[in-house]
Amino acid sequence: MAVRPDKHDLSSLGDHSLAVHGGNAIDAGSGAIRTPLIMANSYALPEDPSQISWSTTDSALYTRNSGANQLALQDKLAALEGGEAAVALASGVAALHGVFFTFLSTGDHAVIADVTYEASWRLFAELLPQKYGIEATFVDASDPEAVRAAIRPNTKLVHIEAIGNPTTKVTDVVAVAEIAHAGGALLSVDSTFTPPPFYRPLRDGADLVVHSLTKYINGHGDAMGGAVIGSRELIDRIKADAMVDVGGVISPFNAWIINRGSITLPLRMAHHLASAPKVAAFLEQDPRVAFVAYPGLESHPQHDLAVRQFGGRGFGAMMAFAVDGDPDTQNRFVANLKVITSAVSLGHDESLIVHVGTDGPRVRYYPEQFRRLGHLRFSIGLEDPDDLIADLSAALDATFA
Repeated sequence: MAVRPDKHDLSSLGDHSLAVHGGNAIDAGSGAIRTPLIMANSYALPEDPSQISWSTTDSALYTRNSGANQLALQDKLAALEGGEAAVALASGVAALHGVFFTFLSTGDHAVIADVTYEASWRLFAELLPQKYGIEATFVDASDPEAVRAAIRPNTKLVHIEAIGNPTTKVTDVVAVAEIAHAGGALLSVDSTFTPPPFYRPLRDGADLVVHSLTKYINGHGDAMGGAVIGSRELIDRIKADAMVDVGGVISPFNAWIINRGSITLPLRMAHHLASAPKVAAFLEQDPRVAFVAYPGLESHPQHDLAVRQFGGRGFGAMMAFAVDGDPDTQNRFVANLKVITSAVSLGHDESLIVHVGTDGPRVRYYPEQFRRLGHLRFSIGLEDPDDLIADLSAALDATFA
């Protein structure tokens, strides 16, 4: 029976071809040309299993270790991100925890971007210090010198976001990678806002890239998962420590559906990246909008860095803004939207917006407008940008009538 080329041949393929063929193979049993959904928690053993490692993660043995659909998804993610290996876990937070749990121990120190996802914040502000004696310093990661000043002899990890959640602050990954490595630390980058082929942090010196697969890589708002991509040595450690013996493994169904959704990732990202600047420009010119934070706008503090770092491919499809008014005004504006959906998450086919207030420990690190007005976190979906602009315009008219 004919089969696809070996995985190493994927390196010669372009982004769209990688998304189609990565992690896919003709099924030996049925002849199906798509890797099928295999809802099994155990797989047949050889006649003599005495030489098997019961904790192996390289083949399908037991689904907590690795299942067929997880292995296929991991192959695709490694190919898309340009890494040697990947581990797929149950959620984006499981992936973040997998990095921190695996590479930090009692007495270690980590440098963390002060604008970061809420779960990352709480892990380093509360849980890891209280439970395991791991120290963390939060810094303005957009300032490389602040990162350099925070490095200690016991710093083992620097963790940043390529585009910060939620303020859209951009970090110079090349500069921070050099600083981390000079201090003997690993660099992990949460690249959920910046999925491939838009951006690949490993090429800029990151050791590990983390994704919430729930977001852009799946892209359809119907599955949950997380992943870490990097060198085989580092990923094998995460699989052994944070997957097999902690158990945050992705389900076969979620692995299969995310693999299926990721096929259109390059096509979807092209539309996201083309639409977002149009919408951001509309918002910025409307006097009823108090501020817009989007790296594609020249008014953004790290716009020049974003141009250089993302190489003209785009500026992401996430933005934050606020209308001119109190929280009730923000909520009325959201309620007046008809095409854009009020819901958490991001990277879906539909545009999502959520009003976030001014409470919480992370807020003190946000820009002044965020602290004063709160913000509307806005994920640009796959609708026609003109329809999104018309919806925003009508909601502004209704709110300020």
